[in-house]
Amino acid sequence: MPQYIFVYLGGEYPTDPKEGQLHLEKYQQWLNDLGDAVLSPAVPFKDTHTVQADGSASQGSISAMSGLSIMRMASMQEAIAAAQSCPFLEINGVLEVSELIEMSGRAPGANDSMN
Repeated sequence: MPQYIFVYLGGEYPTDPKEGQLHLEKYQQWLNDLGDAVLSPAVPFKDTHTVQADGSASQGSISAMSGLSIMRMASMQEAIAAAQSCPFLEINGVLEVSELIEMSGRAPGANDSMN
């Protein structure tokens, strides 16, 4: 069954602790409702840096990515429906949904001793 990545962009997290807790509970319920489809429930990002083609690095993100989840769904339509019910949208966040492509084989020159 295909796997999908849900990329969280932006969002205005509640500043009130009670509202923040309510949002977290909604998010956890959403994940629970998805059940076994959830492979990696939430991977928030911290201390993001951007590395440019010239090798220079700067603190911050140019994409506003704030995290990701990985799901197993039967189709893109099912993945989109799941994303449309995500509470992250309620805090003005945006979700990008992409199917993950399984790559076969190893990269040329991969070191066998790294297993």
